[in-house]
Amino acid sequence: MLKLSVLDQSPLLHNHTPQEALQQTLTLAQHADELGYTRFWMSEHHSTTSLAGSAPEMLVPTVAAHTKQIRVGTGGVLLPHYSPFKVAEQFRVLEAMYPTRIDLGIGRAPGGQPGVNYALNRGQYPDTKNYPTDARYLIDYLLGQDPQGYQVKATPMSPTTPPVWMLGSSGSSAQVAGELGTSYNFAQFINPEDGREAVERYYDHFIPSPLQEEPYASIAVFVVVGDTDEEAEYYASSLDTALLMADQGQRRDHFPNPEEASQMTFNHFEQKRIVENRGRMILGNVESVKQQLIDLASHYQVSEVMINSIVAPFEQRLAAYEKIAHAFHLS
Repeated sequence: MLKLSVLDQSPLLHNHTPQEALQQTLTLAQHADELGYTRFWMSEHHSTTSLAGSAPEMLVPTVAAHTKQIRVGTGGVLLPHYSPFKVAEQFRVLEAMYPTRIDLGIGRAPGGQPGVNYALNRGQYPDTKNYPTDARYLIDYLLGQDPQGYQVKATPMSPTTPPVWMLGSSGSSAQVAGELGTSYNFAQFINPEDGREAVERYYDHFIPSPLQEEPYASIAVFVVVGDTDEEAEYYASSLDTALLMADQGQRRDHFPNPEEASQMTFNHFEQKRIVENRGRMILGNVESVKQQLIDLASHYQVSEVMINSIVAPFEQRLAAYEKIAHAFHLS
C-alpha cells in the first residue's frame, strides 16, 4: 500500500501574517496526524518572506508535542551551514523526548538568496564539497561515536536513534545517500527531471549501514486538488504564479490568491515556463490525483510520496489533504 506524507513550508497565504503561517503549520500537522499520514516534515528557508519556516528544528518539538502518532521531521536541515556535532545533539535530544517519532532529513542546498550563505557562515562561503564528509560525521555522532577525535559524545544517548534521510534533487545526492546507508527523498517539487534516474542511482549505490539494512526512497511533489479538474486549475493558478515569480527573481511577501492569479495574463515565454513548472506538480479531481500519485510512485519505484499542497484559502489546504487521505483510506 502506498504511504502518504506531508511536506510543509509554512507558506504565507494572501492577507496572512508569519505568525498565522506558523500556526497553520501546527494545525495542518494535527490534521495530518488524525487523517493517518505517515510523516510530517518542515522545510528550511532563509530570507524568504513568503515562507515562514526558517528553522524546522525549532518547529519539530512543538509539532511532536501536539500530535500523537505521526512521525515529525525536517525536510531538511541544510547541513553545510551547521556543525555536524551540534545537529547530532539537537536530534539526540528530540529522539529522547519523542522516541521513534523523529526523522532527521538533511540537505546540501543554501536555502535562500546568495547572501544567506555568508550570513549563516560568518562571512565565509560554505564548502559544499565537504557535505558527504559532514554527513558521515553527523551519522557517526548520532551513533555515539567520535569521528573527529575530539573526545566528545553527542548526548543524550537514548536507546533509539532517529533515521537519517538525505534530501536531494540530483543524482549526486542520491549516490551519497546510498553510500552512507541513509534513506533518500527526491524533490520533484523542485526538479521535475531526472528523478527516476536519481532514485535508481540511490538503489544501485546503497550499502547497508548501522542506520538501516535496506534502501528506502520516497519523492516529494506539489499537489493541487479540486472537486473538479476545472476547480483544481483555478487553485493551481496561485502556485503557477508564485513559481513563475520565483523563476524571475521577484521577491514576494505572500502567495497570490487564486482570485488574483487566475485573472493574470502572461506572455509566450512566461506561459511556456508555467507549463514546464507543471512537471513539478500533480493536479485534478481527487480520483485523478489518486491515480497520478500511484502512477508516480510506480514510475519512481518507491512506496511513499510526500505531498506539498500550497493553495489558498487555508481551509482549502486542509480539505485537499483530507480528500486525498479519504481516497486512499489512510485512517
